[in-house]
Amino acid sequence: MTQNRVPIRRVLISVSDKTNIEMLASGLSRLGVEILSTGGTAKMLEQAGMVVTEISEYTEFPEMMDGRIK
Repeated sequence: MTQNRVPIRRVLISVSDKTNIEMLASGLSRLGVEILSTGGTAKMLEQAGMVVTEISEYTEFPEMMDGRIK
């Protein structure tokens, strides 16, 4: 059954409650997963020393309405 697994290469993290999100993101990062994130979450993860790509940078389209529309 393991031959049917698709490796996770990239994730989008966008949360309002950021409690312990660094633990999830750092675990994914250690596994070589690229992390995309929305503005506030990206800033928090960057402050924790993580490499994060903001979703607006990835899509080349800005967030709207103070980040409520991605």
